[in-house]
Amino acid sequence: MSDIQYIDTPERLAELCQRLANVPWVALDTEFLREKTYYPQFCLLQLATPDWVACVDPIALKDLNPLLDILYSPDIIKVFHSCRQDLEIFYQLRGSVPQPVFDTQLAAPLLGFQDSTGYAMLVSSFLNINLNKAYTRTDWSVRPLSTEQLEYAADDVIYLSKIYLLMGEQLKQLGRLEWLQDDFKELNDPQLYKLAPENAWFRIKGKNKLTGKQLSIVQTLSAWREQVAQAENRPRNWLMRDEMLIEFAKLQPETIEALNNVRGVHEKMVSRHGKVICQLITQAKQQAPKPLHDKDKPAKKTPEQEVILDILAAIVRLRAEQNRLNPSILASRDDLEALLLEPPTGALLQGWRRTMVGNELLSMLDGQIALTLSRTKITPTSLSVF
Repeated sequence: MSDIQYIDTPERLAELCQRLANVPWVALDTEFLREKTYYPQFCLLQLATPDWVACVDPIALKDLNPLLDILYSPDIIKVFHSCRQDLEIFYQLRGSVPQPVFDTQLAAPLLGFQDSTGYAMLVSSFLNINLNKAYTRTDWSVRPLSTEQLEYAADDVIYLSKIYLLMGEQLKQLGRLEWLQDDFKELNDPQLYKLAPENAWFRIKGKNKLTGKQLSIVQTLSAWREQVAQAENRPRNWLMRDEMLIEFAKLQPETIEALNNVRGVHEKMVSRHGKVICQLITQAKQQAPKPLHDKDKPAKKTPEQEVILDILAAIVRLRAEQNRLNPSILASRDDLEALLLEPPTGALLQGWRRTMVGNELLSMLDGQIALTLSRTKITPTSLSVF
């Protein structure tokens, strides 16, 4: 592969765009910072094909639209590893994400890897190379970038391009390449990247243990915190940590004096936002909370339901063995419990998992399939419908 192209001028960007114009796919990665900001600070974009590698400097370049126009072409497959945060950056740039995409982390389980396998593991497994970790914590916003930093960043796409070719060939041989299409299409959903303040409370741990008024306070304060963090482009925890949200929900301070008596409250937060926080707590106490998701509600299962889950788990193990997959990759106990809910939810109703076993399990739960057992075999059989 040729030397790393460092793209920091409009002229070099134009040359890169010419190289990209007719490629069928390109490996991509981003470097960003968000320790001191709410939104990710875009610092570097790496691109590679089997023939070349480039690092684009979005800090030096004021207009990335010529490149984005090409990357958003539906004729070019964008190859990432664990692409959610990368796609968030593209969403912030254009209000949508480039498609189609191929995510090697999503594809890896179909080749026997664990769920959420890291990039270093894939590089080691496919290429027998151990990645350099020297610049894992580097500040990518500082200029100039050293040769070593650029080489480190470029490795993320140089090896990714090689893994993509090997992975694609193996998936094709197994007849599993098409299984991933629904999973990849889900990454195009803008709701994944919209940071809606009213949904911020979903991330708060411990919310399912709160009473009605307490939950309402957490929902109200977390939405307010998100709005302020977005407006000021500051990390939400700089304004108020999750633990403090829970503490406010339990103690329910409605005056500045009561707020000051809460352990761990900083004077700066009280002086800037104390009055608003107290008002929001008072308002929240007067309104009903939004209902918890079904998965957040503690539900005690009957003995019969536990047996049903065991039966479903047996079918999962059978299908996993037939497809040479780890059963935990195909479905966890939590996934099976979600399938048992009314209405059914969860990973088993999505993508390749639904194709491999999800539809079959649903049919069993709906009474459309029965199991025939022998000493050596278990056989799901469709029932005739009269």
